[in-house]
Amino acid sequence: MNERQRIKIIRVAQGKNSTLSHLYIGSFFCCYLLEDSIRTEKIQGLTCIPEGEYGLSLNPWAGMNARYAPKYPKLHQGMVEIIEIPNYSLVFIHIGNYHTQTAGCPLTGSYWQLLDGDYQVLHSAAAYKYVYPLLVEQIGLGNDRVMVENRF
Repeated sequence: MNERQRIKIIRVAQGKNSTLSHLYIGSFFCCYLLEDSIRTEKIQGLTCIPEGEYGLSLNPWAGMNARYAPKYPKLHQGMVEIIEIPNYSLVFIHIGNYHTQTAGCPLTGSYWQLLDGDYQVLHSAAAYKYVYPLLVEQIGLGNDRVMVENRF
């Protein structure tokens, strides 16, 4: 996949404290995403980003780079950051399994499960290693926008 295509986060289900999403580049399903709950009023670190269109960029200076650069030295070029979100900052697509690990960020997953009323994503690192270069490529091509929409 090397052509410029629309990047979308499509939210498909809600748990008690979690939201399950799909990440697409064009019509190609890339991975599952786990996010915090959808709320009308933001609660710091417990609310997913609102629906809308936002920018994407590579952030090489934020603190998460200290963990990802040594772990993925051939892959890592900076954290994929979703930018231009009103009242949000440092929103990264990253590894994690549980809504308690999101802090407002989407977590990658190869598959999902529903446990005790909340969604989890599993094999997160594998999904991240797969989707990260695809997103970096798209950002490099100038395809640096992501559309976030609720579909439930």
